[in-house]
Amino acid sequence: DFDLVSMCKGKDAVKQAMKEITDKGLDASVKEKNQLTVLELANEMLERGFKFGMIDLYKSDAVNFVIEGDTLIAPFRAVPSLGTNVAKQIVEARKDGPFLSKEDLATRGKVSKTLIEYMNDNGVLKDLPDENQLSLFDML
Repeated sequence: DFDLVSMCKGKDAVKQAMKEITDKGLDASVKEKNQLTVLELANEMLERGFKFGMIDLYKSDAVNFVIEGDTLIAPFRAVPSLGTNVAKQIVEARKDGPFLSKEDLATRGKVSKTLIEYMNDNGVLKDLPDENQLSLFDML
């Protein structure tokens, strides 16, 4: 259970997320307690000078972190509700060439609208248009 957004924001965000869970005490859910363990490990990595990178359409592995310098690029599997099969499908689909649009990613990668929104909200899809369609204005 990753809090990928907090991990990518750095030490302060991770410590804040840890505090929110510990402040709940016995009221913390099992999922939150599991997440706390991951956040503690992430905090240790951040304290040692490593950084966490948000998923990358062309660099992320399906299930394993990818090391790039001092940054650990998150795997697709770290995204909430993104299962291993979809993660592997994205990796397979990108072998056929770059994704042309969010629509193309959804179709070729078998990615749900909710996951597209998560990726979009976190800057993963900032360079992708919504659809494959070109407009007359794109050519000017």
